[in-house]
This record gives sequence, C-alpha cells and structure tokens, in this order.
Amino acid sequence: MIKPARQTVLKAMILFSLACAEATYCGDWTNPAEVRHDVQRCVSYRAKLSGEFLVIQATHEAGWHTYALDNKQRAQEKLAGKRSLGIDRSTEIGLTEGLELAGPWYQSPPKDLSKPELRWYSWGFEGQVLFVAKVRRLGAGPARITVRGQACAEATCKNIDLAISVPLAGARTGAPDIDFKTLIQVH
Repeated sequence: MIKPARQTVLKAMILFSLACAEATYCGDWTNPAEVRHDVQRCVSYRAKLSGEFLVIQATHEAGWHTYALDNKQRAQEKLAGKRSLGIDRSTEIGLTEGLELAGPWYQSPPKDLSKPELRWYSWGFEGQVLFVAKVRRLGAGPARITVRGQACAEATCKNIDLAISVPLAGARTGAPDIDFKTLIQVH
C-alpha cells in the first residue's frame, strides 16, 4: 500500500508528465537558445513545429540586430558588380537531423540598415522576427536546428553559433498557426 504523502507525489508526477506531453503535442516553443556578449543577452532563438512548418523566432534585445537570411544576395544586387568594404554575415539556418527542407524559407520583412554613401548595403532585424519553412520529418526525432550569423550593436558584433533541439514525437501535424501575410519569401 502506498502512503498518502507518496501517493500525492506520484499523482503530481503523473499530472506533470501529462502536462509536458500535452505541451509537446501542441507544438510549444523550445527553450530559448541565447547569444550573449559578456553578461548581456544579445538575441535568443526558439523553435517549434506548426503543422508541416518549422517556425523559428528570434528576439533581439534593445540595441542589437541580426541580418536577413538573404543579406548577401540583397547586397550583391545593390552593388551591381561594384566593390564594397564588406557585407554583413547573413543568418544561416541548417537542419542537421530529423528534418529536411520541403519548401523555401520565409522571413519577417528585414529593415534596411544600408549606408549607401559608404557603399555598404545590409538588411537586418530588430525586436521579434520569424523564420518559417515547410519541412519533412525524417524519423521520430528530435530534430537538430543550427543557427549561424552575427548579432551586432552600435560598437560591437558577436558571432552566432547555436543548436536547438526540437522534439518531433507527438508534435501536431494539423493546420499551421502562421500568418504568411506578415512574411516574405527569401531570395
């Protein structure tokens, strides 16, 4: 016979497990993966599956920004063969395990950060932004997502090299909860 105190703990553990399983089933966000400069957070990333789509959310701290997935292509188009002092590093998202791309990437519309007088063209993000792509599952998971790029403030930049683990087991496969009207397709 189980003692009442242990029975209460056992019930609490079962309820907690069911709540966690339901959260995973509903396609909740992963824990944030953070980029820090010294002790200050620059930007954080989290991910979830929404139907057939992988959604990655970046949240920038005040004064920090990152660059568009297609920053290099946009800059090269603007330069039209002319030389530049440099091009800021585009954000790169990789699917290394559990998922593969099944469609193009979409991103929040980037802000023009260019300085044409210096022949420096760049597009990036501040605040909260989304990256979305249709994906195909490769097994039961979890999926491994990599994010590379750079986060910059007025006087400094920090390299981004993160990995995010996204559970696939039990993730919802119904209609996505994404407003594609707020996104643009990556070049």
